[in-house]
Order: sequence, then structure tokens, then C-alpha cells
Amino acid sequence: MRFGLFIPQGWRHDLVGIDPAEQWATMHGIAAHADAGEWESIWVYDHFHTRPIPSEEATHEAWTLMAAFAASTSRVRLGQMCTCMSYRNPAYLAKVAATVDVISGGRAQMGIGGGWYEHEWRAYGYGFPPIGERLARLDEGVQIMKQAWTTGTATLDGEHYQVDGAIVRPLPLQEGGIPLWVAGGGEKVTLRIAAQYADYTNFDGSPEGFTHKSEMLRAHCDRLGTDFSAIVRSASYNVTIGATEAEVEDRLRVLEDRVRPYLGAETDEFVGEYRKDTALAVGTPEQIVERLSAMKERGLGYGIFYFPEAAYDRSGIELFEREVIPALR
Repeated sequence: MRFGLFIPQGWRHDLVGIDPAEQWATMHGIAAHADAGEWESIWVYDHFHTRPIPSEEATHEAWTLMAAFAASTSRVRLGQMCTCMSYRNPAYLAKVAATVDVISGGRAQMGIGGGWYEHEWRAYGYGFPPIGERLARLDEGVQIMKQAWTTGTATLDGEHYQVDGAIVRPLPLQEGGIPLWVAGGGEKVTLRIAAQYADYTNFDGSPEGFTHKSEMLRAHCDRLGTDFSAIVRSASYNVTIGATEAEVEDRLRVLEDRVRPYLGAETDEFVGEYRKDTALAVGTPEQIVERLSAMKERGLGYGIFYFPEAAYDRSGIELFEREVIPALR
């Protein structure tokens, strides 16, 4: 299994209480830790407003962070889980990503999806088209990016996007262009797009959900004549880890106490995500290794892990590095 680490950027109320002037230093410090250590990649979310409720707390923009991490790290690969296709013109996005790839020395990745956060869409003036239109834009946008990164230009007369000889130079440094992570588990469209274009997928990380989505992806690959085995399947996991179950519960109480002033009545549901049966990366190292080993047997090739306390306390990350990663790598 391969391992990616989410960097706190504010979206999940994970920089609260830190002065905005100090937030970049906090994010960079965690990225530098990952760069020097056990992680293959670092990740951010592509969102503008906090969740589960929009607030005035900071949410740092994903592709600006990509450029900053490209210049300030040397080894880790750089990803977003995931870029919303409709937030940026796809030819422009291809250009941005190619520039990040050059700055980073060929370490950029493109996590891409149709988008879902309605409040954010409407607040920024994007409207909120039906899911079918959002996925149609995803399909056309992926075609434009693939074309741009392999030929240096892009032309498409689509229903939603029209580009005519858009020049994307310099090309990404990575041969064949920037790897595409198509995120989402929509069985008719998203997984078809993934089967056709993706190097990686990211979908439901529960045992039953992952197996079902994998079967749907395989069926699309069979219909399209693409190689299912060549697509790395990933999932994202929230982590709360402790040497004992009591320590895990202590960490969850600390999380509750930190976010309650900002989330109020939403706090219980927010922290409840870490107490569900599907929270496979919440527990002791032994419990997490057992659960993720079972996922590995189901075909999970890459995990992307989010530690809600990362900006305040790295001890959970360090315990995961010592006892989980070596057991699963």
C-alpha cells in the first residue's frame, strides 16, 4: 500500500485558533515533515468555505497551495482530493497544473471530480447545475487536460467547454502528462470516465462499498477495452490513533472541545464520523493495521489519511508512521 497525508488548510476547521499570519508556517511545517519522512504524497481539498457549516474561518485555496508546496518541498508528490472541474476553465487549469509540475520537478497530480458543495458553488456565482451537467463538464474537462498535457495544445467544441488551439507550454515534466485521479463513485458516469482516462481512482473506502465500486469500475473497463489492473484504486480515511482505546477516546474529546465553539450543535455529528463502523483508521495501531490489511486484500492500493489534530499535535502522525505504515507498505 502507498500512503498520502492531508495537510490541514482550514476547510475542516483544522486551523482554528491559529493566527492567519502563522497558518502557512503551520501547513508548511507538516508538509516538510512528510517530505522528510514516510509519506509518498501530500494532499489538500479544493474548497473555498469551511464544512460542515460555512463560516468565516480560513480556508486556503488548493492550487495556490500546490504552487507553494511545489517550491518548498523536494520529494513528495502533490495532490488535491479533489479539484472541482467547474471551478476553473479546464484549459486554464491544465496550464496551472503544468506550471506546478515544472516548479515541483515533475511531482504534480490532478485529483478531479464533478463537485458537490452547493453553498460554495452558489456563493461564488457558479450556480449549481444538475449532477448530469456537472459530470458532463468533468468528462469534457478531462479530455481537454489530457490533450493539453500530451500535445501542448487543446481543441474541443463541447457542449460545456469550447477551446480552440489553447496552448499549454511548457508541457508537464512527467512523461505522458500529469497523472489523473478521478474521484467519486458515481456508477454510470464517474466510474466510466475513470475507466477511460484515470491513472488512479478515489472512492468509498468501506469494505463493501470499495468492493462494489471496484466491480463497477472493472465492468466499465471491460466495455471500453481499458486495463482495470493498471488503475490504482485509492480511498481517503480519517485517522484518530492512540496506543490504547482510551487514548483514542481522549483524542476525540480534544477534537470535540476544539471545534465546539465553531460548530455548536453540529459538533456531535462532525466528531461522530470518527466513531462509525466505517472509520477504519480510528483505533490502536493494531486495529488499524488489521482493518487496512483487509482492504489491501480487496485491492486498495493507496490510502490518503487525514489527521484532524495535525496542526496542533503531530504525535498521532508519528505513531502512524512508526507502527502502521511499515506494517502495510
